[in-house]
Amino acid sequence: MNHEHHRYGDKRSQFGELFLPHTHPHPPPWPVAVVIHGGFWKAQYSRKLMHGLCHDLVARGWAAWNLEYRRLGRLSGGGWPTTFDDLGAGIDHLRVLRAPLDLTRVVTIGHSAGGHLAALAATRPAPSVEVTAVVAQAGVLDLERAWEWRLSGGVARRLLGGTPGQRPERYAAASPAARLPLGVPALLTHGGRDDIVPPAMSEEFQAAALAAGDECELVVLPDEGHFGHIDPANPLWKAVVEWIR
Repeated sequence: MNHEHHRYGDKRSQFGELFLPHTHPHPPPWPVAVVIHGGFWKAQYSRKLMHGLCHDLVARGWAAWNLEYRRLGRLSGGGWPTTFDDLGAGIDHLRVLRAPLDLTRVVTIGHSAGGHLAALAATRPAPSVEVTAVVAQAGVLDLERAWEWRLSGGVARRLLGGTPGQRPERYAAASPAARLPLGVPALLTHGGRDDIVPPAMSEEFQAAALAAGDECELVVLPDEGHFGHIDPANPLWKAVVEWIR
């Protein structure tokens, strides 16, 4: 499946890959899935992790915008605030792409740290392109919890330049759990055997989202781990495509 690179900025990682369906049997305009990879915001992980999901989405009649962004690492330039700037700029770039996209249906789909960004995208003030639904696959949805639980060696401190006690305003701005309600429907998927992002992350977020008035569904599959989400044949992904259909 062919895809096109489009730059939304002049930095090395400021680009996205646009995957488009065949016009037959899926006539345009196409709804858009903004696909955001994980890897705890670290530069050694890239958008290539999500190619399998992009191919599957295109086969189902979705345009897939596979977003790259600045991450943590030598010469990468990510962290606060650049990673978050890229999230907004990358999604808003859909407005200028010359493709028949239905921008009234834009769902963000993110895995792990990408799930954090997918949920956060729904809370952006005055976006050019509005997110209409969110899918967080084992999402790191609460950055204070991520620090408290020392996920990936306490990487939240690197991402935001300090601990919650040192940078409370950044955690308040960057953590989806601190920005509820999302204001759009959300699906959370998690594997019960996930030892990288504990299922409690999604369970706690769903409870808080429902209390804030959001529509938020949670699917936990007890025999799955952390990486089944990015396998198009895995039941964790099947739950997603059923939900967005």
